[in-house]
Amino acid sequence: MPENDIGRGEVLIEFRRVGKAIQVSAIDPETAIEVSLIGDPKAGKEALKRAAVRKLAYVIAKRRRARDAHA
Repeated sequence: MPENDIGRGEVLIEFRRVGKAIQVSAIDPETAIEVSLIGDPKAGKEALKRAAVRKLAYVIAKRRRARDAHA
């Protein structure tokens, strides 16, 4: 699924029920960076997906800044 929110190609999204909550994982297949979050199912899949993609974009940007600072 293309996700322009992070300016990259594909982002893999996985939803998993954990008790009364939903665990959402977002994976960038190019860098193999994965993030997860736990959310309320009442928020809806789209809102949870957007939150996971935003978190993935944050982690990717943070790692790039750290890599560039050490270069």
